[in-house]
Amino acid sequence: MSAIRLPLATALLLILSACGRAGHDPRGVRPDETLLSVSATGQTETRADQAQFQAGVNSWNASARAASAANTAKIAEIVRALERAGIPERDIQTRAVTVQRVDWGDHKGEYQASNIVNVTVRNIAAAGEAVTVVTSAGANILGGPDLRLADPEKAANMAYTAAYKAARARAEAYADAAGMKIARVLTIRDAGGMQGNHYLPGATPPPVAVAVEQSNAAASVGRFMPGQTPSAVSVQVDFALAPR
Repeated sequence: MSAIRLPLATALLLILSACGRAGHDPRGVRPDETLLSVSATGQTETRADQAQFQAGVNSWNASARAASAANTAKIAEIVRALERAGIPERDIQTRAVTVQRVDWGDHKGEYQASNIVNVTVRNIAAAGEAVTVVTSAGANILGGPDLRLADPEKAANMAYTAAYKAARARAEAYADAAGMKIARVLTIRDAGGMQGNHYLPGATPPPVAVAVEQSNAAASVGRFMPGQTPSAVSVQVDFALAPR
């Protein structure tokens, strides 16, 4: 059996290639470095500057056509009242329109027509007055409010900044304890979080307002209290540590 002889240059190339494969780390860590994975959370609070609420009308009549006509006229009156109060048409959105026969209660045998609109008030100081306006115009269904931020991304970014700073501080504490230093940031992963009742997806069904039956008398709610909307997000960061 004869031995297979390889040229010297080819043999050296194969040896170097094998060494290169053995030293490669898919995470990007060099042979003289140590991988440190850190998870951290960042929080911030922002004042809500926008409000949404639902307003609508229930109408009853012996016929479905009559109940629907009466309901259409009343919801149009409510929309006109909102527009007079400074709420533009683009901020009034139909949420539900129904017509159904009633088989129980005081209106048994009649038809009930309902129409509910979602109202966005971009000046939160005017939200209380907007609710008063719709009830004065005849709304007998009221739901909400949902207080929110006009620019939620800005608040989320503030929380992510805090989360990364927390991760960096934790990594520096680990490095100091181990007698090492942070050499590089390898990866940053967005782990998502939450803003008020709205989920922030990582790398919001929104809350559903409950419709509350109101009396025919107009209701005044005064001013809305916006308070603070919390945002809490998480990040995962991989650091490469090196000897000091």
